[in-house]
Amino acid sequence: MTGFRGVYTVMITPFTPSGEVDVAGLRDFVDWQIGQGIHGLIPLGSTGEFLSLDDDETALVAETVISQAAGRVPVLIGTGAEDTREVVRLSRRAEAQGADGVMIIPPFYSTPTDDELVHHYRTVADAIGLPIMVYNNPATANVDLVPALVARLAEIDNCLYIKESTLEVTRVRDIIRLCGDRMTVFGGILGFESFVEGAQGWVAVASNVAPAAMARIFELVADEEKIAEARRLYLDQLPVIEFVGGQAYVAGSKALLTHMGFPAGSPRPPRLPLPADRDAVAAGLVSRFGLSFPTAPQAGLRAAAE
Repeated sequence: MTGFRGVYTVMITPFTPSGEVDVAGLRDFVDWQIGQGIHGLIPLGSTGEFLSLDDDETALVAETVISQAAGRVPVLIGTGAEDTREVVRLSRRAEAQGADGVMIIPPFYSTPTDDELVHHYRTVADAIGLPIMVYNNPATANVDLVPALVARLAEIDNCLYIKESTLEVTRVRDIIRLCGDRMTVFGGILGFESFVEGAQGWVAVASNVAPAAMARIFELVADEEKIAEARRLYLDQLPVIEFVGGQAYVAGSKALLTHMGFPAGSPRPPRLPLPADRDAVAAGLVSRFGLSFPTAPQAGLRAAAE
């Protein structure tokens, strides 16, 4: 499955009260996301706490999401690691499991040079047949994939997508200008703004809790006559989007989902659950926006977003 576009949820990983991966809950979450109209799913990203899962758990999460999605939407697996050999191993495993693509953050400790980054991504690309979404998040990866470097990565045959997660929306413009159709841009932090600059997708945290509304923003922007309507919806949803931004994106998403009726569990240490005052804000947002997790996938939130 190729030609990724739209809003892709970078998924939380639900845990049981005892702290194990909640497989049944994860399957329910996948069905709900798809039922709400999300365009794609990305488990094992930063929001999925990939660095806090062991190898068996990452394999379990990937297999569960891929099998439950069952081809209804694309599934890209986060396969980032510090060691290039490990990224190759994880990416090959994702391909064998049936993933539609992989999302790869750069090595996040060694501060590799541009040449080393190109070698890293080329090595992984040569080892798999899947499309790669390069993930630029300098706040966590310790390196910045600036547009000129992205243009070099775009010369690698299956480095076809980038999640651009900075607050510099002109990055979208410049990547498109330098790469043309060799690299499709997904916004990371700035969804609506990235769409307006020409991005074809958004890897969103907020769609964990409001998938219908986030997907609707993209669908409205795709119709140039409805950009004003998209902006109104975006501004309306901004309190939710901002709540799951910043340092508490995992804890915030899980708090919202728990108040919505989905037992997402606590983050794994060193992350902690939200303090009481912020959890009260989460409860207030759930009430204000009428957010809920039904016992079976429904179209209610999507209808409300429209």
